[in-house]
Amino acid sequence: MKKDIFGIQVEYQFEPKLDPDFLPFAPFIDSYLKTARLPFAIALERENQQIQVFETFIHGSEFYQLADHLFVERLIKFFLWARGGFRLYICGSKEIYEFITKVYSSSGQRSFDANFMSKVYDQPFEVVYRDYDQRPKPNQDSVSIGRNLDGCRIGFDAGGSDRKVSAVINGEPVYSEETIWNPKITSDPTYHLEGIMDSFRKAAAHLPRVDAIGISSAGIYVANQTKVASLFLKVSDEDFQKTIKNIYIDAAKAIGPDIPIVVANDGDVTALAGAMSLQKNGVLGIAMGTSEAGGYVDPAGKITGWLNEFAFTPVDLSPHATIDEWSGDIGCGVKYFSQDGVIKLCQAAGIDLPEKATPAEKLKVVQTLIEQKDQGATAIFETIGIWLGYTMKLYRMFYDAEEVLLLGRVVSGEGGNIILHKTKEILAKEYPNLPMNISLPSEKSRRIGQSVAAASLPSIKKLKCSD
Repeated sequence: MKKDIFGIQVEYQFEPKLDPDFLPFAPFIDSYLKTARLPFAIALERENQQIQVFETFIHGSEFYQLADHLFVERLIKFFLWARGGFRLYICGSKEIYEFITKVYSSSGQRSFDANFMSKVYDQPFEVVYRDYDQRPKPNQDSVSIGRNLDGCRIGFDAGGSDRKVSAVINGEPVYSEETIWNPKITSDPTYHLEGIMDSFRKAAAHLPRVDAIGISSAGIYVANQTKVASLFLKVSDEDFQKTIKNIYIDAAKAIGPDIPIVVANDGDVTALAGAMSLQKNGVLGIAMGTSEAGGYVDPAGKITGWLNEFAFTPVDLSPHATIDEWSGDIGCGVKYFSQDGVIKLCQAAGIDLPEKATPAEKLKVVQTLIEQKDQGATAIFETIGIWLGYTMKLYRMFYDAEEVLLLGRVVSGEGGNIILHKTKEILAKEYPNLPMNISLPSEKSRRIGQSVAAASLPSIKKLKCSD
């Protein structure tokens, strides 16, 4: 099929049956760059003068101005949430610089993004112009993380619909439990703390002692402190500072005063779980659950410190794309590769869901139907596979990863197999030369692998224990 977007003829082969308005970002980029000739770059600076640079081309002409604006604005949005940063460099076009400055102003379309980054990095977000030949040089510091399997450990994974915990002895899980909870709609921080403590205590009961606690949690964490996290969205600023900021530190102290802990973004732990499961590096992990989390282990086996917040990365250019309630933007990953993506397709698939059910319970309804070979449920997961197939090309543009591991509640069961099959079909026909192997872990690893990988985060000096 072919669609015209501001003079760019976008061509792609697959249209999702349940989402005919879907306009994948990746084919637009391919079509746009066929006629773009003016060298252009964007760069992002974050802590410790670390800088990431993305080189590309634009048209730079009046005829293609709207196409240039769309291309650069969506590209920056993706790059910003993939990498993170408080200073954005526009290199090679003052007209684009002036446009982006307005977009990222306090009253601009991307004010949420700018304010979010300011909060993360404790610095005002700013847009800076550079001539193309004066563009910044890349500077990246990567660190080793996880893969510590000695001793008696607790691994905890805090999701938006459930919390998972594992007790691990010398790398082998001896106990795992998954508990439904609703942190994103709860304002009382006591609910969150008690839920975390409940999981910690249950795991500790299956260990002769606790040598370390590793935590995987949605959000951004610095020195084990909570900076920004959607899990605690309803908690007031006052309670956030009083309870949530050090919630994992305090919960660990309740188990034992000197137990080492490490809190990491769930995306990074997703990637770590993938690397440990595959015994490979250069791994991109994608967790499709309450939201969409991403993580990356580079070819050297290290964590980059990038945000990898795929929930906010744009994947659909359709003006009718679903709105993300938090950021106010449209067409972003959270509404495609999460339980929200499944739920939003149910009406088109002719599936009625119980109104009072939680999102996790609604997902379970659809997953039960898929096991019964329901055609509507099958179409839902095929649609997600088409979405993901085109989006994989985007991920490959930003990540040097030949291995991709899909994790999370959405890819559990037969639905995950359908998503994987359709994704591979898209890649085989649209991008046959793209070096990318996509796989699902075992069913057990799919559901609890994240908490086991989290258990490996802290390093300890104690001797290995035994049963």
